[in-house]
Amino acid sequence: MDDYLKEALEIVKAQASVRTMNEEEITSMVQKLATDIRAIAEGGTLDAAEESAVDPKKAIREKSVLCCVCGKSFKVLTKKHLASHDLTPDEYREKFGYKKKLPLVCKSLQRERRKKMKEMKLWTKRGKNKK
Repeated sequence: MDDYLKEALEIVKAQASVRTMNEEEITSMVQKLATDIRAIAEGGTLDAAEESAVDPKKAIREKSVLCCVCGKSFKVLTKKHLASHDLTPDEYREKFGYKKKLPLVCKSLQRERRKKMKEMKLWTKRGKNKK
């Protein structure tokens, strides 16, 4: 096993000790880090690797959303986080090929919000206030 892979494993091991990660996240993070560490060690840059840390099609998951720029896991990709990458939510969606109105939220939270809004029935309350 080369040194780059060992270093990547140590970093991912530390990450996994402080947050829950599934097998796919661990594997992809190890691969990405090993590649990035090798590129840095060989005097290269991370521009090519940094283009997309995560496959955009797999970024929105059941219990998490992965940032396609840095690979970090969230429940919601906030404006503040995207601003740290000099992107607005609209620019982020466009850059990674998402639909304009796609919520940058994990699927479970999206379902919870939809259910709560249906229970509130705001459309009926609005109509009653006009009369």
